[in-house]
Amino acid sequence: MTRFATTHWSVVLHTRSEQPGARAALESLCRTYRPPVLAYIRARGHAPDVAEDLTQGFFVSFIERAMHAQADPARGRFRSFLLTALKHFLDDERDRERALKRGGAVQHTPLDAIDTCDPLGDAQQPVTPEQVFEHSWAHTVLRTALRRLQAEVTEAGKADLFAALSEFLVERPSEDDYARLAETLQMKRGTIAVAVHRLRARLQACVREELAETAADADSLSHEIENMHKTVPHLLTPG
Repeated sequence: MTRFATTHWSVVLHTRSEQPGARAALESLCRTYRPPVLAYIRARGHAPDVAEDLTQGFFVSFIERAMHAQADPARGRFRSFLLTALKHFLDDERDRERALKRGGAVQHTPLDAIDTCDPLGDAQQPVTPEQVFEHSWAHTVLRTALRRLQAEVTEAGKADLFAALSEFLVERPSEDDYARLAETLQMKRGTIAVAVHRLRARLQACVREELAETAADADSLSHEIENMHKTVPHLLTPG
């Protein structure tokens, strides 16, 4: 349990009263994982403007009403708890949605908007709202990990290399891709292969670190990795 003692969700999960760092950790998680919430609400059939309003309202309510205080430490996956809380919120808001559609707009404190599109695409499109949530959650994790990796590589002075190789970090390049990259970058094929391998390995580590931020223990982390692998099957394999 020591390894998970200071992750964002663990701090929130085990904090039943306001303490330094807990609220900030919760707000950070909510901002990061806003896209899956919005995607789920949209998948439930709500119009875009109504979905945006409900998303903002949910997170404001989640934070201000300290819904995390109801969390069960034995079920320490932030993803699961967030989805359950969201379902309850939408059930409670069903009647109020009708009032909003009649013109009674409610103003919520805005959270930072995050792009909800999926730049990677997926051959297996989700069907149910729950599958939409899981799909969006996995790609949010991946986008966050890619941003972390890009920042690291840029700091090391290799921003151009990252830009050239980033499209091959989720799925390995083919031999034709290696040949094209070698010609474009004026590098040996073997050098490029090593660079891709190292970047993929670091991306996989960043994904696991990001997942650990939303897990309270090793079992929860294993479950999150399994869920991630179902959505992006080639990412967490060696290579």
